[in-house]
Amino acid sequence: MPVSSEVDTTERPQDGSGTESLPINELFYSMQGEGKLAGIPSVFVRTSGCNLRCWFCDSYHTSWEPTHAWMSTEEIIEEVSTHTKADHVVITGGEPLIHDETTNLIDTLASRGYHITVETNGTICPDAAIDLASISPKLSSSTPTASKDPKGDGEWSEEHEERRIDMTALMHLVENYPFQLKFVVTSSADIKELNDIIERIRQQTSARVRNKDVLLMPEGQTEAEIAQKRAQVADLAMEHGYRYTPRLHVNLWNDEAGR
Repeated sequence: MPVSSEVDTTERPQDGSGTESLPINELFYSMQGEGKLAGIPSVFVRTSGCNLRCWFCDSYHTSWEPTHAWMSTEEIIEEVSTHTKADHVVITGGEPLIHDETTNLIDTLASRGYHITVETNGTICPDAAIDLASISPKLSSSTPTASKDPKGDGEWSEEHEERRIDMTALMHLVENYPFQLKFVVTSSADIKELNDIIERIRQQTSARVRNKDVLLMPEGQTEAEIAQKRAQVADLAMEHGYRYTPRLHVNLWNDEAGR
């Protein structure tokens, strides 16, 4: 359904009804591939647009080159309801919480009995009926340096680095919702920073952050790329008492769209 290259809210449809819309990159039925609920049949609602630019982003067309069609909240819910085998909805992106209307979508779906997982980078404080906040704080290895920038100009390097960790938002998320902290690991060099972030969270919040709430997953967009790193990441998880999470959708369908 992608129809536009920019997430420009001035393009939002105005039908006179006051109905709000969201830029939707994909809406599809599949299986949750990551985290505590891996393996659960789910409907994915992928919004377009992000406030960060990880060089390894596996949803390139929601961040570096955002594409989307505008759908009203009512249209999204109608489409979700056609997938009758799933009562689990994953709101993802990009960063879905940059859009104010995402909160209304979450609350409306929750009121209809759906379990809602929100995939977020942890830089925004929401107020919504979230059943599982799947928080993926971005490590310094995610910053698009000149040598790793997909566009080759390093334009986002400084902005990404400044934004990627927001402790106020992280505290809000872990204190107000059931959560998992899901880290993309590029190499063993990431573990010190990862441990430091977990320690900061534990020191600054009253919420209990258990080791089993911390999930490590290997960076990679294809099965071959993940295969090169998963054993090392699994070893790191065992060494530090964290959980390892597979990426089932990549294992099963590689980098096929809509999966």
